[in-house]
Amino acid sequence: MANVIERSHPLRASLSAEMHVRRLPPFASPARLVQVVSLVDDDSAAQTARTVAALAAAAGLTLPDRAKYAVIPLQAAILVWERHTEFATFTVLRPGPFGAADPFDPAHFGEQAATILAQIPGQVIRATQIALLGRDAPAPATAELGAWFLPEATITCDVAGARARIYSDFRLHADGYGRLLVHDTGLEGDDAPQLVMRLQELGNYRNMALLGLPLAQATTAEVTRLEQRLAALTHSVSERVSQDDALLDELTFLSAELARLAATTRYRMSATRAYAQLSIERLRALNIAPVSGHQSLDDFTERRLMPAVRTCDSFSQRLDDLSQRAAWASELLRTRIDIALAKQNRDLLASMDRRTQLQLRLQQTVEGLSVVAISYYLVALLAYPIKAVRGIDHDLAIALMVPVVLLVMWLLARRMRRHLSE
Repeated sequence: MANVIERSHPLRASLSAEMHVRRLPPFASPARLVQVVSLVDDDSAAQTARTVAALAAAAGLTLPDRAKYAVIPLQAAILVWERHTEFATFTVLRPGPFGAADPFDPAHFGEQAATILAQIPGQVIRATQIALLGRDAPAPATAELGAWFLPEATITCDVAGARARIYSDFRLHADGYGRLLVHDTGLEGDDAPQLVMRLQELGNYRNMALLGLPLAQATTAEVTRLEQRLAALTHSVSERVSQDDALLDELTFLSAELARLAATTRYRMSATRAYAQLSIERLRALNIAPVSGHQSLDDFTERRLMPAVRTCDSFSQRLDDLSQRAAWASELLRTRIDIALAKQNRDLLASMDRRTQLQLRLQQTVEGLSVVAISYYLVALLAYPIKAVRGIDHDLAIALMVPVVLLVMWLLARRMRRHLSE
């Protein structure tokens, strides 16, 4: 047994713990819950960890380092904290009956829970009050629903195989919270926690997915401007109306701008797709059945979520397409510049070859003149000893010596040139 523990992978314990997060403690109807979802960065994440650790210590609990999940008992409720990649959830649960006249009265949770929720670090992206009516409670009347929700926006449908019915308008109310009313009509065992968790995950992931829409909308104008500029530059490349180096400089700048936009938005757009997929999975897991005369949760979610997701996908595709088109235009322009440079190099080499031939002819001419000049001076030097010899015709001897000297000097110059060439 000890050998198994010693040979455990370093991540084995954390992977096992990961399988047990994203759950609520067991409870049954009736019950009241409130959940606050806050976005976390490095600073708020550290502050959140300190806050949760302090709450756990006050309750006599010790959390492990880098904990992602905690269940902390409070004076009148239970706090469930969970850390996700980009956000953290704080859920306060209070099982038991509550006042049916106002199921969304925050006083049901006690002052301690209210203080904790008011001091949650980070920016709140979603906050919801949830009332779970007992099985023996009567179905809410139309007047009651009108007092709790906006009548023209109320969503009503059966979930969990028609074992529960939910009511909500998915709007922010005066207290800053959304409202969700769940009527238990046949939930058993662990059905209530699972149902509430799936409903909350659906809403949380939906809101996180929608974070990409404002970014896509705000950046669309800049993408449109770059798209128009790219069209003009591509036309200039085809028409050759300006200098290639100036066109290449502008295309390089445009490609850099597109790369900046892609780097700025890619993570958010990818996260939108991932969160949207999780929302659709949670929606299917709810096993929704419509109620005649009312809009259902799946209709509400798909009509509002899917257009936003398609907008983000279209934005990402448009940005990728622009980057590819800019790369093609740049490559075409670089090819044309390379061809022009190759022609210039060819002409330069031809010019250098002509110059070399001219230099060679000039060199040969100079060598010939050098042979004549050297021969002239050599004949003049040899004339002195010839004139010192008696009994010969000095002028004839000098005249006969001239062609011999010229021939010898020519042969020496030719031999030297061949030696240098070798």
